[in-house]
Amino acid sequence: MVTMKNRGVFGSVFINSSRTQKIILLLMSLAVAVLATGCFIIDPNANQSTFEPLGPVADRQLTIFWWILIGGAVVFVLVEAALIYALVKFRRRSEEYVPKQVHGNTRLELLWTIIPAIVVIGFSVASIDALFYSADVPKDEPSITLEAIGHQWWFEFRYPSPDDPESEVVTANEVYIPVGIPVRINLESVDVIHSFWVPKLAGKVDMVPSEGNHMWFQADEAGEFFGQCAEYCGTSHASMKFKVVAVSPTEFDKWLSDQSAPAVESGDPLALEGAEVFKSTGCSGCHSLKTIARSGSKGRVGPNLAHVASRRHLAAGMMDSSDGAGNVNDAYLQENLRKWLENPSEIKPGNIMSSQAAVYTDPDKSLTERQISALVAYLTSLK
Repeated sequence: MVTMKNRGVFGSVFINSSRTQKIILLLMSLAVAVLATGCFIIDPNANQSTFEPLGPVADRQLTIFWWILIGGAVVFVLVEAALIYALVKFRRRSEEYVPKQVHGNTRLELLWTIIPAIVVIGFSVASIDALFYSADVPKDEPSITLEAIGHQWWFEFRYPSPDDPESEVVTANEVYIPVGIPVRINLESVDVIHSFWVPKLAGKVDMVPSEGNHMWFQADEAGEFFGQCAEYCGTSHASMKFKVVAVSPTEFDKWLSDQSAPAVESGDPLALEGAEVFKSTGCSGCHSLKTIARSGSKGRVGPNLAHVASRRHLAAGMMDSSDGAGNVNDAYLQENLRKWLENPSEIKPGNIMSSQAAVYTDPDKSLTERQISALVAYLTSLK
């Protein structure tokens, strides 16, 4: 007579076949439920979701993701099913029971070697094809080229000047592109490794100091697309954001023409006072007010502010100054500028401005309420 004490591990666990089958069925049902729940949690409408591609590069990359995920899931299910079958089929039923001894099956071994090899080769070919596709703009399509430069902790963007091929139009943290036209982006960094990532348009590509890199994407429809640095780059890495604004080709040409022109400064007395404060307090040492720079020149420590009042977002995407229609609201802009000037570290912890600018590091040089109001009036006028 076989007792519980004498049975082996598998004998005691699997002696009741019906109970075992129920447990296995329960575990498999639980796994399917968890997987289904995860799928429902995915929100393709989220700002940085990769499950709603709105450009050909992101679409190709998502297709590869689904194929690999489905293939991996099929392999996982087949392997686990074979494992469970083996555990149940060849379990020890008693101390005397000896399962049929198998010493090899050449045909089966060839199958489970060749089939996975074919699957892996197929996925590799598809992945390599997607990598080559996303590496550069298709040669048979018209495109535009711009520069993206990573700084701690903001993005600088440069476009070829429409008036002078030797010059570039400089802006920051908002990159405008025309809908339906491929955009090649040359990537560079001036300090540490950053990574350029716009989930709905393309996967991330690293920006390495002194090592030029590039990528491309295309927006299939107009709108705002959220971008972010995807490589840890220091204290304020999580706050290093930007926006891609896709507009019609006509709107893009007008925007670029407006950006290439000098900002129109206001003649308001308070704004003029703010212009003097901007110079006297050292703001001009880190921020440029010139829209045009020579090709290949280095940017300042801080973002270019030539047309800052025309930007929907401030502080590298941390502050939104737009209304519901996507236009800049002057009241929101003034409020955001005041908050930023009063305490930039509260908005963006670890930013260089609050740690290096004399007006924040030296109590004797702190900005007065009058100076802040004058700076807000001046910056709001730079459209």
